[in-house]
Amino acid sequence: MTATANALHPAHSRESLYAALDGYLAALLARDPARARWAPVVRNSENNVALHIGDGLWGTVTGRGDYDLRFADPLTGQVGLFTTFIESGDESGAALRLGVDATGAISEVELVIVRQVDEALKFPNPRFYTKPVLEEIIPPAERMTRERLICVANGYFSTLEQNDGQFFTRFHPDCNRVENGTQTTNNPDFILPIASLGCEEQFRTGWYRYDDRLRGRRFPLVDEERGLVMAHGFIDHRGTLTDYALADGTRVESHIRRPHSFYLSELFRIEQGAIRQIEANFITVPYHMPSPWDAPGWASDAGMRA
Repeated sequence: MTATANALHPAHSRESLYAALDGYLAALLARDPARARWAPVVRNSENNVALHIGDGLWGTVTGRGDYDLRFADPLTGQVGLFTTFIESGDESGAALRLGVDATGAISEVELVIVRQVDEALKFPNPRFYTKPVLEEIIPPAERMTRERLICVANGYFSTLEQNDGQFFTRFHPDCNRVENGTQTTNNPDFILPIASLGCEEQFRTGWYRYDDRLRGRRFPLVDEERGLVMAHGFIDHRGTLTDYALADGTRVESHIRRPHSFYLSELFRIEQGAIRQIEANFITVPYHMPSPWDAPGWASDAGMRA
């Protein structure tokens, strides 16, 4: 397990981090990188590819939707946003993470944008809407340490990896998960029958056995006030599993039949040691694709020097 974060900057406030985020968004929507405040060297990626500032979404964005779920980690100078961006009339869900240095300048940009028009795996009828539970403040006496919050989130990935019904985390009775704008728990209308079950019930079946590895796990942002953890990583699928037994012995066929990986950005709301809500954006990438965030030194080549 690794974490990507700036050196600790206790002087950061939630308000200053949100101001840096708003400055970035204003520059992006104007397609003018010069309007944002950048650190001397910036690490910038879009959909797991290192890019120069001004490339990618900067050249095609035409607007932003109303969905605005923001959160911050003043201790490490990290700020996150789940929103939607519009390109050529198509609205796409996006997860954005910024690293802000001690002077308030942006030093890291990590964007996952799910352009469903280009994706083979399409989620039907995506809806991007405010979920109050993700914005509620945890009472100070009930807040968990950042280390414990990360442990609970990491346990989710360990439960998902080669899912066989064993649990390495806890789920709140009211837990729900939204992926790429579609609720995939307690949703009998979703294309996969497993989606009709709740979070814990799904994992108890062992349905996700085809998820071979949860790789490159990073937990760069912890919003202790709100009990939120933002995570990044990959789900690797070998695609060799044809049929398999669920935890109750029922045999089912795997719908993952070719090697590929998912690159994800996932947000966990954790209450009293249990996962209450999950918000995830992910895209399909080549099998075992590495992360530029695990490659020291790439910023000097692919980032932007002020």
